[in-house]
Amino acid sequence: MSASQTLGGPSRCGRVLGPSLDKIIKNAAWRKHSHLVSSCKSVLDKLETLPDTALPDPASPLLGLSSSDADFVLNPILLALDSNYAKVADPALECVFKLFSAGVVRGEIDGKNFDSIMYKIVDSVCKVGGIGEEAVELAVLRALLSAVRCPCVLIRGDCLLQLVRTLYNIYLGGLNGTNQICAKSVLAQIMLIIFARADEDSMDVSISTVSVSELLEFTDKNLNEGNSIYFCQNFVSEVMSASEGVPDLKLSQPVPVSQNGESKDEGEEIGLEKMKDEVELCPGGISSKIREDGFIAFKNLCKLSMKFSSQENPDDQVLLRGKTLSLELLKVVMDNGGSIWCSNERFLNAIKQFLCLSLLKNSALSVMSVFQLQCSIFMSLLTKYRSGLKAEIGIFFPMLILRVLENVLQPSFVQKMTVLNMLEKIAGDSQIIIDIFVNYDCDVDSPNIFERIVNGLLKTALGPPPGSTTTLSAVQDITFRHESVKCLVGIIKSMGAWMDQQLKIGDSDLPSGSESETSAESHLTPSAEDGVVPDYELHLELNSELSDSATLEQRRAYKIELQKGVQLFNKKPSKGIEFLIKTKKVGNSPEEVASFLKKNTAGLNETMIGDYFGEREEFALRVMHAYVDSLNFKSIDFGEAIRFFLSGFRLPGEAQKIDRIMEKFAERYCKCNPNSFTSADTAYVLAYSVIMLNTDAHNSMVKDKMTKSDFIRNNRGIDDGKDLPEEYLGALYDQIVKNEIKMNADSSVPQSKQANSLNKLLGLDGILNLVSWKQTEEKPLGANGLLIRHIQEQFKAKSGKSESVYHAVSDIAILRFMVEVCWGPMLAAFSVTLDQSDDRLTTTQCILGFRYAVHVTAVMGMQTQRDAFVTSVAKFTFLHCAADMKQKNVDAVKAIISIAIEDGNHLQEAWEHILTCLSRIEHLQLLGEGATTDASFLSVSNTEQSLMKKGTLQNPAVMAVVLGGSYDSTTVGVNSSRLVTPEQINHFIANLNLLDQIGNFELNHVFAHSQRLNSEAIVAFVKALCKVSMSELQSPTDPRVFSLIKLVEIAHYNMNRIRLVWSRMWNVLSDFFVSVGLSENLSVAIFVMDSLRQLAMKFLEREELANYNFQNQFLRPFVIIMQKSNSAEIRELIVRCISQMVLSRVTNVKSGWKSVFMVFTAAAADERKNIVLLAFETMEKIVREYFPHITETDATVFTDCVRCLIKFTNSRFNNDASLNAIAFLRFCAVKLAEGGFVCTNKSSDDGSSVSSINKDDPDVKSFAYIDDHGSYWLPLLTGLSKLTSDSRLDIQKSSVEVLFNILKDHGHLFSRVFWVGIFNSVVLPIFDGVCGRRVMPVKDEQNSPTLRSSHRDGSTWDAETSTVAAQCLVDLYIGFYSVLRPQLSNVLSVLTGYLRSTIQGPASTGVVAMFRLIGELGSRLSEEEWREICLAIKEAAISMFPGFMKLLRTMDDIEVPDNSPSRSSTEASTGHGFTDHELEDVNLQTAAYVVSKMKSHIAIQLLIMQVIIDMYKTNLQFLSAANINIIVDIVSSVASHARELNSETALRKKIQKACSILELSDPPLVHFENEAYQNYLNFLQDLIKNNPSVVEKMNLESQLVAVCEKILQIYLNCTVNQNTVQISVDKPTSRWVLPLGSAKREELAARTSLLVSALKTLSGLEKDRFRKYIASFFHLLVALIRCEHSSSEVQRVLSDLFQSSIGPIIEQ
Repeated sequence: MSASQTLGGPSRCGRVLGPSLDKIIKNAAWRKHSHLVSSCKSVLDKLETLPDTALPDPASPLLGLSSSDADFVLNPILLALDSNYAKVADPALECVFKLFSAGVVRGEIDGKNFDSIMYKIVDSVCKVGGIGEEAVELAVLRALLSAVRCPCVLIRGDCLLQLVRTLYNIYLGGLNGTNQICAKSVLAQIMLIIFARADEDSMDVSISTVSVSELLEFTDKNLNEGNSIYFCQNFVSEVMSASEGVPDLKLSQPVPVSQNGESKDEGEEIGLEKMKDEVELCPGGISSKIREDGFIAFKNLCKLSMKFSSQENPDDQVLLRGKTLSLELLKVVMDNGGSIWCSNERFLNAIKQFLCLSLLKNSALSVMSVFQLQCSIFMSLLTKYRSGLKAEIGIFFPMLILRVLENVLQPSFVQKMTVLNMLEKIAGDSQIIIDIFVNYDCDVDSPNIFERIVNGLLKTALGPPPGSTTTLSAVQDITFRHESVKCLVGIIKSMGAWMDQQLKIGDSDLPSGSESETSAESHLTPSAEDGVVPDYELHLELNSELSDSATLEQRRAYKIELQKGVQLFNKKPSKGIEFLIKTKKVGNSPEEVASFLKKNTAGLNETMIGDYFGEREEFALRVMHAYVDSLNFKSIDFGEAIRFFLSGFRLPGEAQKIDRIMEKFAERYCKCNPNSFTSADTAYVLAYSVIMLNTDAHNSMVKDKMTKSDFIRNNRGIDDGKDLPEEYLGALYDQIVKNEIKMNADSSVPQSKQANSLNKLLGLDGILNLVSWKQTEEKPLGANGLLIRHIQEQFKAKSGKSESVYHAVSDIAILRFMVEVCWGPMLAAFSVTLDQSDDRLTTTQCILGFRYAVHVTAVMGMQTQRDAFVTSVAKFTFLHCAADMKQKNVDAVKAIISIAIEDGNHLQEAWEHILTCLSRIEHLQLLGEGATTDASFLSVSNTEQSLMKKGTLQNPAVMAVVLGGSYDSTTVGVNSSRLVTPEQINHFIANLNLLDQIGNFELNHVFAHSQRLNSEAIVAFVKALCKVSMSELQSPTDPRVFSLIKLVEIAHYNMNRIRLVWSRMWNVLSDFFVSVGLSENLSVAIFVMDSLRQLAMKFLEREELANYNFQNQFLRPFVIIMQKSNSAEIRELIVRCISQMVLSRVTNVKSGWKSVFMVFTAAAADERKNIVLLAFETMEKIVREYFPHITETDATVFTDCVRCLIKFTNSRFNNDASLNAIAFLRFCAVKLAEGGFVCTNKSSDDGSSVSSINKDDPDVKSFAYIDDHGSYWLPLLTGLSKLTSDSRLDIQKSSVEVLFNILKDHGHLFSRVFWVGIFNSVVLPIFDGVCGRRVMPVKDEQNSPTLRSSHRDGSTWDAETSTVAAQCLVDLYIGFYSVLRPQLSNVLSVLTGYLRSTIQGPASTGVVAMFRLIGELGSRLSEEEWREICLAIKEAAISMFPGFMKLLRTMDDIEVPDNSPSRSSTEASTGHGFTDHELEDVNLQTAAYVVSKMKSHIAIQLLIMQVIIDMYKTNLQFLSAANINIIVDIVSSVASHARELNSETALRKKIQKACSILELSDPPLVHFENEAYQNYLNFLQDLIKNNPSVVEKMNLESQLVAVCEKILQIYLNCTVNQNTVQISVDKPTSRWVLPLGSAKREELAARTSLLVSALKTLSGLEKDRFRKYIASFFHLLVALIRCEHSSSEVQRVLSDLFQSSIGPIIEQ
């Protein structure tokens, strides 16, 4: 042990070499290996002498040794390796492993220096593997891996290639499976090392260890012997972890690169020969040695993968294994590749030119492992390098993936599963999905890859069409369907994830406006699921451009429209061209259309192009000519020219069309080749012959083929009568027969339009035929070389074009276009699969797909698509036909709940479907629990039984649910008359148990979660819930309140939202509550009102600030229902609810007072007494106890309170309530006057009005101006004013008193202008019926003993009210005379209205009021005002005369019967149909009415005369002469009127006769006349006596004398007997005078006092005055002497007159 430790000396190199050399010495055969043994011993001796710290030699391959020493000490190792003896070679290999692992070896090992000891050692190691020992093979693998892994050594060039070749050989011919797996693993690990260093361009890199199990994913699983995988994994890991040493940075220095991309041309063995026709990578350049090695290794791996078996040995399995291994290694390289593959143009071009070529060549193989590896490599390219491989991916995706995917009928199971698994991985990467759509489906020149993926998955999910023949087993078909659904789910899930990620980025305000910002942002984005950073994030800045959604939208729209035009063209060419020109996809000139067709754009059908060219229409003909003229046939053989000409389209079948086309071709060919034929006719005929020959030679239906001689004979004389050269025609014949002119026959084969379009777009017809997978051998078809070269040229041509630019997008608007493409197929796939399958995994996937689809469409605001998905899920819940429910339907219910919670913010109208499902769930759970249904108290029938109880079969609710119905039906099974069997019931009960998985918590969670919905969503949620609730409540058989209860909960949950949102919510809820509250179903309405009450109580718990209106808005439904409901129960309930709310939350009520008073106002007008009294009871309590709260925050509520009280005063049910309401109005006035809530300062006359009252109110319109105060006073006063017209007398009186008391007590607060308005609009209107100011004078035709005045609405005031009103008016005017002075005329109008009354009571009232007015204001009135008063009284007195006289004239036509017994017994019929007796009764009634009116008239006239005289007496000093004159006229007019009445002798007799019959007292006509003249006489006497200054002006003495004369004449007329001739005063004659009757005597007695007064007045005149007037009345005095007198007083006075006045005159 101690000896071995000292072997090799103290140096580091010695410590490694010593033990191995010693072991070689021990294992060597002394005779056979004597030279080896001696060499080993010499080296050991040499090592003993080497110091531990020697000076380093840069040229030395070993650390611490010189170059010569290194060669010396390594020579034994080389000899041992070359010995081909396992026991010696094994320790030598172990030594090599240790040298590399310990980092002792340094420098570069390259084939350029064959003399290098290290190159020789590596070469020997490669060769020693052929000894045939398993252990040696493993040792070789270990040594070679350690050599490559060593960071101090760079193995490159030929040495590296030889190393790889050795490992290939071990893999292909290893002694056991384990060694082969190890070789494969070591190769993969070496590739990882090479390309990890190339990526970093450094030796100092961290290298991951290869996964052996992943290497065996597709191949070599048969090599696994027990724990081989475990052994190989440990083997590789041990070598990788054993490496030591410091990396040599010099090894990374750049070296020149040759033009063909290599630094050296070497000969190669298996798979390592040069590709002579390769395309240049770059025109020379500089690359590091490390990257150069990586490039060479990658290129040669690609070459190895393109090796095909020879025709002699078509089944060369070794070659196939080598090909497969190279593909696996390429897979490892691509899976672990870094940024160099996109950032380094040389490496990117290597992928395009080598790897893509390999994929293309191998695509024709039917070996499944090759296909799987191709798909895996392509997946890596797509995942990591798609930004640089846009064109290549656009070709390989349809060729590798879509072709297999779209094969539904006869696919290979493993192959299609490989594709589906790959698509599942693609679907898992959201960015790949987005990038595919953006760069291909939105690119006009690219295939619709995303669309085809989705449609292909749909076809697979739906399975083979019914009736078709398929090679799939049932299990395989189900597997395909399940996997395709998984892929579709993955796609929509990725779309949603990408959308969510972009929205989060947007929310965090990360920059996204420019390419550089997006690039920078992308480096910060977390990687995809597999940990690999997506390609676009690494290399976006290289060849990508950030495209906004607007540009993509234009591109997408352009492409869709172009494809639409192409499809239209392929159906009807002329329509397609017309559409394309109209949409500006093609120019409108024939040349532009021809160019479009020449490009064969976007899959135009060649047959249709040919048909279009053959049309006779002018434009189509011009297009065909332009097309042919664009072709250049110069110097082209005629046969090749036809072949070229027909390559762009297919000749039509109609001869005339062919004729037109070939005629133009012949013209063009001759124009390009003028010397070819004599004329174009020759070319035309020959072209036809060539076409016929082509058909004849290559059509299998033609049996007798045309010979060359036949062809020559057919074309004789066609050249203007001459023959064409036979050699020419023979060569043409051979050319056509050997090489058919193919006119794109594929176009005529029925294909899917989309596939055909894409094939044409990519030029892939030949390629897809190449990879038709009908071959069983490995070698490709003979034409493959040309096709492959053609595709390479396409790649090269596209690489520099703009369409190859790779686009990236971050705007989620792109998802709209993606959804438009995929939503239909996804909906179909998920729906059909969910409907047909009961497999839990499959249905779960479908439901997940629905959820993700709803998420994307909802967030993107795509209403149609969102509603379609939500509706589908809702239908699959089967809640509308629960008897058929299964577990998948319950899962759909859970999905509905999840959608509601996760995407509630974006569901909008779709909420209705979700809430309908929740409602049905609750209904079913209710039935399942056997609970009493809502219908038991919401409908008339109350007999429903529990589900589990006896009589279930007769339960209509259960029967309806069991029978089921359509999803859209409001109620299920309503109209069905089918019977329900016990088996159906049992099945239904069993299904209900499934719903136990969904508890109340899940249901309630949806509603509780509404608090988290945004502003728009909560409004939509409430709208939907209202709809569902309405549907529930209106159910004819089973009304329910589930949603209604939830509405209350929702409102409660969301009551703390901001006011604006809450207001929008409540607008919806309010309409709902109103609608349902007015329901004809009383129980429903009551339930709704109670729910509304609960909400209102909760709402009123919240404080409300001043000037807000939310409470009023909240309580609005109560008002509307109260006003519109026909149900007394509902109205009473509302009143009780409002009363309870207000009284319990009185301190919180603010703006809600308005609605409260509106409710009570409606209640006050209710026809039910109990409602009115209940409302007033609450109103009374509010006003008495809580009045300060009413106007606490909003003074305008006072107006509502007043209106409400006024409405109560109109109640007909309880006068006490009305009177109390009036009293409360006065209380309100007091509060208003106190100014607790409005400004009490008097407003100036020019103030501005406020908006607290309705300006459109007719009572307000008369106000030109309303100040702040007035806006509150006006409704109060107006209401009281209207109350004065109430039909109830006590209400009239009370309202009048309160109105005037308020005005009197608080009028000082009013402005002058407001006073005028109030007086005109409030005060005066109450007297309209009295004074007749605004209506015609009232003609009371009722002979009523009571005194009443007609009012505005037909009601009447009693005498007391009328008196009070007049007194109050006068008092008010007097009290506020300074303000109301201009209203004198209106006041006088009212009072004269009283005076004009035909009833004595009002007239007396008017007289008293007038006298009081004059008495109080006499000294303050101006002359003009006095004149106005006098004229008013005069007009009042005189205006009654005509009407009264007209009334008297009615007596002229009346015959009053005699008061005799015969009257009662005589009855005769008159011509008018009345009997005499009836006519007499009518006449007597009329007479009685006239008598009544006459008495009242007389009394009123006397009153007027009295008041005017009294006015004169009391205010004489204030009256001017003119005003006195008016008074005189008044008195004179009344006296004259009295005289006129008495002069109607016949009328008086009729009246006396009627009064006698009716037993009535006669009208006091004589008294009236006596009083009138007596007052007149006294008035004139007083005027003459007390106002001498006026006497002369007015000539009052003459008036006085005339009055006296009139009195004497009246008296004398009374003394004349009716049986004697009237006395002639002019010529007295003596007659016999008969004694007067008793009636005359009474009249004379009544007139005696007046006569005496007149005689005394005359005797009182001064002598001169008496003398002046004696002549005019002397004859009357004489006549008086002759008359009979009833009193001696007349004679005495007359005697005194003669003695005192006449006597002295005679004596003179």
